[in-house]
Amino acid sequence: MAKKPTIYDSTGKPISRGVLTKELAAPTMAGARSPVATYPGDGLDPLILGAILREADLGNPQRYMALARTLEQRDPHYLGVLGTRKRSVSQLEITVEAGDDSAKAEEIADELRQWLKRRELQTELFNVLDAVGKGYSHTEIIWDYSAGQWWPSRLEWRDPSWFRFDRVDLTTPLMLDDSGAEVPYPSGKFIFARMQAMSGLPLSSGLVRVIFWLWLFKAFTLRDWAIFTQTYGQPLRVGKFGAGASEKDQNTLFRAVADIGGDCAAIIPQDMMIEFIETKNLGSGTDLFESRSDWLDRQTSKAVIGQTATTDAEVGGLGSGKEHRQVQEDIERADANDLAALLTQQLVLPFVKLNHGDQPVYPSLNIGRPEEEDLAAWSQGIVPLVEVGFPVPVDEVRKKFGIRAPNKGEDILLPSAVYAARLQVPPSGRDENPPESAVKYPFNTQVAPERPLAAEQAEGPSAANTAAHEILAETLGRAMQPHMSDLMARIEAIVEAATSMEQMREALFAAFPSLMTDAFVDELAQGLAAADLGGRAALEEESNA
Repeated sequence: MAKKPTIYDSTGKPISRGVLTKELAAPTMAGARSPVATYPGDGLDPLILGAILREADLGNPQRYMALARTLEQRDPHYLGVLGTRKRSVSQLEITVEAGDDSAKAEEIADELRQWLKRRELQTELFNVLDAVGKGYSHTEIIWDYSAGQWWPSRLEWRDPSWFRFDRVDLTTPLMLDDSGAEVPYPSGKFIFARMQAMSGLPLSSGLVRVIFWLWLFKAFTLRDWAIFTQTYGQPLRVGKFGAGASEKDQNTLFRAVADIGGDCAAIIPQDMMIEFIETKNLGSGTDLFESRSDWLDRQTSKAVIGQTATTDAEVGGLGSGKEHRQVQEDIERADANDLAALLTQQLVLPFVKLNHGDQPVYPSLNIGRPEEEDLAAWSQGIVPLVEVGFPVPVDEVRKKFGIRAPNKGEDILLPSAVYAARLQVPPSGRDENPPESAVKYPFNTQVAPERPLAAEQAEGPSAANTAAHEILAETLGRAMQPHMSDLMARIEAIVEAATSMEQMREALFAAFPSLMTDAFVDELAQGLAAADLGGRAALEEESNA
């Protein structure tokens, strides 16, 4: 069997096909990648938090990442806004742009489009976007080669605390093997996603470093609020003892004062007493904890999604909802661009090289919402150009508005001036010429029954004595009247809109192909055909006389 050529990833490292189908970073209870969680958030204070951040700065992210996971589990507001930001990107449409216009490039792009149809992809991308909060994430690619083609069958999220960084640059990711040794990433096997909230190294540029402090102060506020709630409304309890009371008696009195709030019962010596002092003006202090907690939540919203309008509704708040939404869309667009770039480099490139070898150009992924265009503004801008005779292709306008060309005979919308002109046109009068018309049967193709002479005399001499060609001309004129009114209304509209003779001339030339409708031409053709046949019939009648 011929040896397969060596392929390289985007950094120039060779890709080993032998490890691609294996799970290299799966959790294991017996190894260094333990799935058992630790909780450094228990008893957290500023000193402990500072120590955890310094450990991360030195390249040890274990407690840092465990605290980031704890934060998502214990702060519902942070979990909500972070989930909103991640889901808004993971649900966006993904399109594939072929490397060039060649058939081979389009074939490769079609293979990628087929893979992107996987239903699991949205959840997998949500896990890749774990980097939004933590600053980076690790996702293992599980490749499949059972059908003779390399295919990413799964994208598995891996706990970032199972990975380290090179001690020289603190940037190159390393993984822990089963023994806990730090080994390099196998090429083409992992997606290392970096999504920085600030400039810096991976361990010092994560969004969660800012949120840690907000959450710590919020935890202190909630603890104080809980203590305040427990004693809210209760009177101040003061125990009094005599001058000769022993330390034991004093301790007994203190326990009684402390327990009487919850137990509503206490036993004290006879020479001691407990006094209850009512607290005044309780209402003003109860809002302090809530307002402080809400303020910290708003700072979290600003840090994660850039605004507060979609999370905390405020009547009369600064800035409109549209402006806040624009800020959120800017963040969404930046996240989508980062995600598309790293997927193109770390997933699409190995996919193409494994299946098709090195290519002169490679496809790329685009993630984002379709650009919304203000069609009303576009319409207002195009009308003056048309009025001055600027040639605007009709197909371009149809494409812009998504309107197809009408089928023949299909009802269409008309300009108001044309529609009004049509309403003023009397009926075509087709029913005004019954079979007993004065036009002889060769002209109207219908056999006229015999009529009483009195009826013809009642109609007057005009119908009986009028020449056939005059009657035909009158009939054709009535049939053509609606079409001529339509034509004249269009021309009048062009003339009224023009501001100069030159502009009117250009507008008439531009509109000329559409002035004559099919119905207009059909009526005219039928009239000419009827005149021709009528003349032939008259000649035949004269020759037989």
